[in-house]
Amino acid sequence: MKIRIRELVLALLFSLSTAAAFSQRISPLAPAPDWSRLEAYQETITRGEFKALLDEVYAPGGAAQGVIEIAEDAAVIKTALVPPAEFRLRFAKDAASARPVPRWWRPAATLGVAPAELPLQGVKIAIDPGHIGGDWAKMEERWFRIGESKPVAEGEMTLLVARWLAPQLRAFGAEVSLVRDALAPVTSQRPETLHEAARAELALEGVHEPRLTYDAAQKDDPGRGQTVQWHSERLFYRISEIRTRAELVNRRLQPDLILCLHFNAEAWGGDPKNPQFVPRNHLHVLVNGCYSAGELRFDDQRSELLHKLLNRSFAEETAASEAIAASIALAAGLPPYTYTTGNARRVGDSPFVWARNLLANRLYEAPVVFLEPYVMNSEEVWARVQAGDYEGERMVAGSMRKSLIREYADAVAVGVRDYFAKARQTQVVK
Repeated sequence: MKIRIRELVLALLFSLSTAAAFSQRISPLAPAPDWSRLEAYQETITRGEFKALLDEVYAPGGAAQGVIEIAEDAAVIKTALVPPAEFRLRFAKDAASARPVPRWWRPAATLGVAPAELPLQGVKIAIDPGHIGGDWAKMEERWFRIGESKPVAEGEMTLLVARWLAPQLRAFGAEVSLVRDALAPVTSQRPETLHEAARAELALEGVHEPRLTYDAAQKDDPGRGQTVQWHSERLFYRISEIRTRAELVNRRLQPDLILCLHFNAEAWGGDPKNPQFVPRNHLHVLVNGCYSAGELRFDDQRSELLHKLLNRSFAEETAASEAIAASIALAAGLPPYTYTTGNARRVGDSPFVWARNLLANRLYEAPVVFLEPYVMNSEEVWARVQAGDYEGERMVAGSMRKSLIREYADAVAVGVRDYFAKARQTQVVK
């Protein structure tokens, strides 16, 4: 993947302009959006449906004001004000006259009724094991260890779940791909190849002569976040890695559903050298939505919101998420997590499902179920990690349980099966 220094420099130059209320901005490593791609969506959605999705799911609280305006016959989208530019997306007069939605993924209700024993027959599913793990786990800050115990490494755990889940979905008839199938990055970039991009990001923050490296032994170093090393590492594992996976998903795999596997975690105690277990263990599932006004001032994020809204992934994401969340909650006995911040919004009928704008669920064009079960730094989940993987059930953390990996995978497989079995009974083409 090429480093898009040109876009970063443009973002810096435009950020210096205060004459306009809005200026062109591009997220780190993002390509400038091709607004002509929206032409394919002309007259595919009514004004009422567009407004409802924008106001209730993607940009609640008027977050799109000033950048996406809804006229009587079209949505007027600001593409940039330097120079002034806009795109007009014409609405369909009514649902009956709306043109077909252009997309490569297939809603479940268009796939035909499947045999009872093969409810996923013909369904293409991509499993995306979150993070990287292995030698990269500590850099990602998805690794911890208590004393001499077995380390808890999220990237390794999600890959184990994916490898246990994939054959179950195939047994139900699905065509299954793993977006990551090893403890290694998908991207060809590395932190050292992203130093110039990191310097550009630091310049945007007003840091023009940054330190090159930080002391890895001092995680509480107040200057750590202003080093080239720290920024280049985050660009590598948080952005380049996910953007590369998105290219793989959207251009080659093209699944009907994407399962993003993660484990959750909560903040530790105040002393990073003496962490304390948190008392909570819970579950939530994320779909794309709830963009902030600040996020929508980035050209690429505004463009990506519109593609997600217009390809109608929300209904599919929500319904699949509700079914899978219900299955995990039943198997694991987990209560729902409740956001108290403004970056997420409850959607649908399930207390487990929230809309939130994440890079993965924004860039992946097909419906995404982004799973966040189990709090890794709760004592219960830590004990289950220490128990490892095993057949059947054992007494762990005070109760008879399957292994953590198999419980997670089995519950997701049942939820996916149940969702498609039900959805394929009703043949409705949106």
